[in-house]
Amino acid sequence: MNPIYYLGWISFRLLFRFYFRARYCNPERVPRHGPVILACNHASFLDPMLVGSGLRRGINYLARENLFRFPVMGWVLHRWQVVPVDREGGGAAGLKAILDRLLAGGAIILFPEGTRTRDGQLQAARAGIGLAVIKSTAPVVPARTFGAFNAYGRHLRWPRPHRLTVKYGSPLLFEQLRAEAKTCSRARLKEIYSQVAGEIMAAITRLEPFEDKERFP
Repeated sequence: MNPIYYLGWISFRLLFRFYFRARYCNPERVPRHGPVILACNHASFLDPMLVGSGLRRGINYLARENLFRFPVMGWVLHRWQVVPVDREGGGAAGLKAILDRLLAGGAIILFPEGTRTRDGQLQAARAGIGLAVIKSTAPVVPARTFGAFNAYGRHLRWPRPHRLTVKYGSPLLFEQLRAEAKTCSRARLKEIYSQVAGEIMAAITRLEPFEDKERFP
């Protein structure tokens, strides 16, 4: 973490700790070094910072590229290791930026659902995350937030205090599908992207609500 990132990290850590009473379950499942993709459900604008604040390593976030046009905000976003993407979060330039961060050994957070839930329920995954996963060699760690929709979902104008929890799952590797993708047909490649997205979303779904006996550092 560079100094600017660390300042933001500690600020969000304190905010989540005292305003939202945040708890982090199994953060040790996320590798401390090397490339990793964090795949999380998307319930709230709080999700990226919440997931990142539970980890003792820097995370590359995504943000709309037009936000970088503002001098002060752009300066901060660059130092927070934010990846600029277009409005839909895709495109060749966005994918290249994501893969470049992973190739450099970075960690990046992606949302398989693509957009925030409207009712608090998990949504189907989009194939885009499958493309990013197959094009990289990084392990994928599923993560799931609980309470974020109630704290700051689409139906709320301002965040309200509500218990937040993040659960981190065991890494997924996709080695066989990555090997198959190198030589398969274009039609099969699209199937692989969808299959990977579905398996990631299934892993997120299997992360059950927390129990008091679980580890919360």
